[in-house]
Amino acid sequence: MGLGFSSSWSLLSFCVLLVLTYAEARKEGYSHSLQNLQKHKDEGLEEAMVTKHIHTHDVDISMHIFFTISDLKVGKRIPVYFSKRDPDTSPHLLPREEVESIPFSSSRLPYLLQFFGFSQGSSQAIAMADTLKHCETEPIKGETKSCVTSLESMLDFASGVFGIETSFEVISTKLGEKTPNNLLKNYTIVQQPKHIPAPKMVACHILPYPYAVFYCHFQEGENKVFQVLLGSENGEKVEAVAVCHMDTSKWNQDHVSFLLLGVQPGASPVCHFFPADNLIWVPSPAFIRL
Repeated sequence: MGLGFSSSWSLLSFCVLLVLTYAEARKEGYSHSLQNLQKHKDEGLEEAMVTKHIHTHDVDISMHIFFTISDLKVGKRIPVYFSKRDPDTSPHLLPREEVESIPFSSSRLPYLLQFFGFSQGSSQAIAMADTLKHCETEPIKGETKSCVTSLESMLDFASGVFGIETSFEVISTKLGEKTPNNLLKNYTIVQQPKHIPAPKMVACHILPYPYAVFYCHFQEGENKVFQVLLGSENGEKVEAVAVCHMDTSKWNQDHVSFLLLGVQPGASPVCHFFPADNLIWVPSPAFIRL
């Protein structure tokens, strides 16, 4: 179940969500968090490219998150890759007042590398440069985007999309304790998928950086959000969040989803599961007008 927020969300609500997402980080933990940055570089940017155009036929295993809307039925088996990261070694969200004192710009990369203690040309430096470039890229047509660096700025962005008077809540994919680390497996839909009637949705994807940076965006067009209970042969359960993009007619024909599903732009809605470290914001049920 998600946590609800209004434009006047209370300090208590803020503290609850902060505990449920990420613990407050301190500067001395930056280097430890970035031990896994090279892996995050590949996975994080691929996750953020779900609605971007991809011009390669070399499909990475971690891109096996796509399916068609006709697959959403009990008993359907779908091969899915779920990344699983150790929260103790992953970057954490920082308070707004702390993070706003640190530059966040490609033009300040030399200073940032010195600040965080990384050498030019290192895997950490390359990952940081990629994230800054990704955040500075202009949005695609119909997209509203922002790279947020604190929980407060994430809530501000979501409020701007939904409207200041609208309460909203967060949902995310929940992996089971038995879910293996970073493996492509066959999962079966074990219950009727639950449609979440959300006229708007904000998706926030984690990007590689010394502290938590989320690429949050809203894409115009019809999208359908679902909660899907998946089961595997070894008995593990995954409570997955998925979105179906109903109109793909303007997507690039080389989009990785078309390569995996064998469909053409506009021929069929394209759906995908969200990784467990992504946050999906939707209006609270009481504020949805059907």
